Amino acid sequence: MKIAILTREFPPDVYGGAGVHADFLVRELRKLLEVDVHCMGEPRNGAIAHSEDDPRIPQANAVLRILSTDLTMTAAVGSSQLVHSHTWYANMAGHWAKLLYGVPHVVTAHSLEPRRPWKAEQLGGGYRVSSWAERTAYEAADAVVAVSRGMRDDVLACYPSIDPAKVHVISNGIDAEFYHPDPATHVLERLGVDLNRPYVTFVGRITRQKGVPHLLRAGLQLDPSVQLVLLAGAADTVELKAETDALIDELKAARDGVFVVSEMLPREEVRQVLTHALAFCCPSVYEPLGIVNLEAMACETAVVASAVGGIPEVVDDGVTGTLVHYDENDTATFERQLAERINDLVANPSKAEAMGKAGRTRAVSEFGWDAVADRTVALYESLLS
Repeated sequence: MKIAILTREFPPDVYGGAGVHADFLVRELRKLLEVDVHCMGEPRNGAIAHSEDDPRIPQANAVLRILSTDLTMTAAVGSSQLVHSHTWYANMAGHWAKLLYGVPHVVTAHSLEPRRPWKAEQLGGGYRVSSWAERTAYEAADAVVAVSRGMRDDVLACYPSIDPAKVHVISNGIDAEFYHPDPATHVLERLGVDLNRPYVTFVGRITRQKGVPHLLRAGLQLDPSVQLVLLAGAADTVELKAETDALIDELKAARDGVFVVSEMLPREEVRQVLTHALAFCCPSVYEPLGIVNLEAMACETAVVASAVGGIPEVVDDGVTGTLVHYDENDTATFERQLAERINDLVANPSKAEAMGKAGRTRAVSEFGWDAVADRTVALYESLLS
């Protein structure tokens, strides 16, 4: 069996959970069948890269350049027996390949455009085009993979014309051999973190979805002994950057021990930051699953997270971490409770340690990428039989 994985992100250019998913899924799939990876961006090993810089439309909305790249992807997958696309960026390449070559198209739902209306702030009219692309591809796909039960519910709610029998839950996984407790501390020392004080960390992009402003406001209510280490990528928009920068300045004025790292750190360095944290905080307002929660758990770190999307399927509330109800109409309560849950772990470090150990056990036993690949191949085979 020869299949084509279609994705925007692929190592070394990975900036989100979908890219992590594609990376580790492909590693396992290649042990079982022939896989071509088609990604976007600069040339790299292990994948066929398609440039997003179309000289014919240099000043066009970014969404048009993505669709132009989807065309070149479609032209390149004619010898594949099945195509599998990840995120709306590559969905149309999968859809067009299905129409052009008569091959099955599998879509993995990492997030849904209707659940991210704030993207209109980022993409303008392009958001309407990306929403059209996603809907068209999903409704015509031979199978939709949801990375959590919550994600499956969202798919069927957003696109009710899809046959529920076509939507399969295959969760994200974690490479527990790579993500493990790391005793080294040189990265933290380089960043200036005080190893004699507890710290809470966040890892992710600054986007409306990730809820960073909520964490920053909660930070004002944290125990004075707690440090906050944010590994936060560039903001999606100028407006969000300005809002976030103002909150960071306010937090730094009110307390010490606030560290913001905007550049993308290597995974080995992120692993070290996760390992030594008292807790990892995930304040997302929308999260289909949240691979980074699994990464923290695999590093034996307790998780304090919002109870949205697929997060409750990963974080066992009271065992591997603690969950906080999110209500978009009462964000002040959400922020206060985030701080309360973190402060509880500050006061009870043995509780945080026990949650961290339980988290690794859960990550290793229930979220291996080998099992994810096996279930994915079984789905492929059912579509080709």
